[in-house]
Amino acid sequence: MIPAQQVVELALQAATVDETIVIVTDTAEASLRWAGNSMTTNGVSTTRTTTVISVVRKGDTSHTGAVRSSDVNPAAIPVLVAAAEHAAHAAPDARDSAPLLSGNGIPDDWNAPVPETGAAVFADVAESLSRGFGRTDRLYGYAHHVVETTFLATSTGIRRRFTQPTGTVEVNAKRDGASAWAGVSTPWFVDVQTDALLDDLALRLGWAERTVELPAGRYETLMPPSTVADMMIYLGWSMDGRGAEEGRSALSAPGGGTRVGERLTDLPLTMYSDPFATGLQCAPFVAAASGSETVSVFDNGMDIGRVDWIRDGVINALAYPRAAATEFGTTPAVPADNLLMTGGSAELADMVAATERGLLLTTLWYIRTVDPTTLLLTGLTRDGVYLIEDGEVTAAVNNFRFNESPLDLLRRATEAGVAEQTLPREWGDWATRAVMPTLRIPDFHMSSVSQAQ
Repeated sequence: MIPAQQVVELALQAATVDETIVIVTDTAEASLRWAGNSMTTNGVSTTRTTTVISVVRKGDTSHTGAVRSSDVNPAAIPVLVAAAEHAAHAAPDARDSAPLLSGNGIPDDWNAPVPETGAAVFADVAESLSRGFGRTDRLYGYAHHVVETTFLATSTGIRRRFTQPTGTVEVNAKRDGASAWAGVSTPWFVDVQTDALLDDLALRLGWAERTVELPAGRYETLMPPSTVADMMIYLGWSMDGRGAEEGRSALSAPGGGTRVGERLTDLPLTMYSDPFATGLQCAPFVAAASGSETVSVFDNGMDIGRVDWIRDGVINALAYPRAAATEFGTTPAVPADNLLMTGGSAELADMVAATERGLLLTTLWYIRTVDPTTLLLTGLTRDGVYLIEDGEVTAAVNNFRFNESPLDLLRRATEAGVAEQTLPREWGDWATRAVMPTLRIPDFHMSSVSQAQ
């Protein structure tokens, strides 16, 4: 297999249309599974994907075609380029058309070796788990590590490279019919506190020694960071400017325009993305193999900076690729591949102690959209809903289906905790880099009782 840098140059040399973008991603992946207090499987793989995006200019219109391949044979490169060019000639006018950005030379790390991963990355996690296997709780779970190195090049001179390490550990612990889940994210597995994670799971299973059946209704609820992340990530995905401008989203203002400038909460909460956030670093430039409402292939290579989507409780920004920003008279804003919310100061233990009667909601599952115009979501609780009485967790309760909007949760939240790095349960396969607070919701809507176990 030839180096990715060589693939990029061969593809550009084979191009015959006005402009060409090439994205090559080399991926190294390792995994480890365990079940019933025993290691079961592990595996390592390496793959490469090459995407060629061809741009054909016809007067005032632009037409793009994108073709992706996992073939590593150099002979496939001109075939891939030809297919992308054929698709571009046949494509309709691109609404997000903009001039491609120009480059200024080869970055210093362009020719550096591509980092890899392997089973050894899990050594410390496996050692901690082996000690946990000696406990009475039955442990099931999965550790996953992906290292993706992306090379981006354009016929206008851009050359950019970034390596993204992404790691997760998820553990289900079971005892006497009760189940609890916890997960963490990590770039390189050098900071995973597996022993503390197992201790937390054992504590939750201890709470489940007593069970209480509760009906559907509205409950004062503490949402720890993982559950807040699941809801806020969905909000982040929904903050596209075009949809709001065109009246198609929950961020559209009544009568036209957007809700930028509207106060959501008196809590000093700021939700932002930042490619340079400590511990959550991600690509600081656009590398888009396809376009969407929030990103454009014409913006490939553009710098990504910090964007405060909500600032001190006020909706502050929406996502606009360059073409959309020009159309609607605003500033381009592109989300980085992480999401953070800060502004709280309370510790979870103190929030529990201050609760007379309520629920501690540790994980969410199977979240789906009910109404995009209000961002109303539905989903299930799973593996840990607990009853708080007189400042103490006293029992596990049955599962529920919930109906809530992340916008409404922010409106109604009465207290926010310290922001912590967390792993969302539902979106952990797609969004692992998150920092969120605990939120106190005085009337979280459990719409029906669920029989899910």
